[in-house]
Amino acid sequence: MPAAESYQYALWRLVPDLERGETLNAGVLLYCRRARFLEARVHVDYPVAIDRVLGLGELPGARLQRILGRPGAPLRRPEQLLVWCHWVWFFIPHGTVAWFLLRRRERFERAALHTYAVFDLGLIGYWALPTAPPWYAAQQGRAPELRRMMVEHGEAFWRRRWGALYGALGGNPLAAMPSLHFATSVMAARLLADESRVRGAVGWSYALTLGFALVYLGEHYVVDLLAGLALTEAVRRGARPSYVAAARPEHAEPLYERVAGALGAQRGRFGTHMEVALVNDGPVTVLVELSPPRS
Repeated sequence: MPAAESYQYALWRLVPDLERGETLNAGVLLYCRRARFLEARVHVDYPVAIDRVLGLGELPGARLQRILGRPGAPLRRPEQLLVWCHWVWFFIPHGTVAWFLLRRRERFERAALHTYAVFDLGLIGYWALPTAPPWYAAQQGRAPELRRMMVEHGEAFWRRRWGALYGALGGNPLAAMPSLHFATSVMAARLLADESRVRGAVGWSYALTLGFALVYLGEHYVVDLLAGLALTEAVRRGARPSYVAAARPEHAEPLYERVAGALGAQRGRFGTHMEVALVNDGPVTVLVELSPPRS
């Protein structure tokens, strides 16, 4: 009888269809340590070449570690904070969706669909083009040496528990392109910015700090982050038009009254439900407006 395989899943994702009573659904299978079927076709060199171009001859992560790091010395407090910024990412996209569920239920479906569309499309990218992160390329001797600070701090902080934690939460180590860490954080920032400037500032502060951390810690290339940003913007632009990002009634109604007054337009009842009946005849509808006849 063959030994049981130890499979790891990419994520647990919220399912936004509340009418079916769904709350959690397993993610997509990406990695099996024993089978190693992704590692057999992983791409290592192309992101190194692209990042060298972006870094004007040197990998941006290697340059940051050379300028800001202290080889062999214990991690300083700012570096530890960058590691924690990386670790708390597990709560950011799902926590943002949960916030919409609890505080902005009318916008929850949009937030969930946008967030998990980024996840799902990113997973397709992992399958289509499995790409190794910088630390893996460095271990294989195909990129400059990089200090993997996340592992160092994990071993120092969590001690004996680190191995179990990393084994459970490490996910697919060959899933670098696009960076879903950055992509989903940017999506969270965009969704929060639609709510208010303050929430947007908090979201963007985290996303940009995380982006710096991912490169400095050797977890991602700059090109991974750019691909994640492009994925997020593509999801937002590809979503169907919606009014869920419109201003709240207490802000929108005064604007409506001001514009209607300035135009001298007739007013209806703001925010009232409307029932519109329309019959179209033929494949084309032509609206013709006629002025009343002069007497």
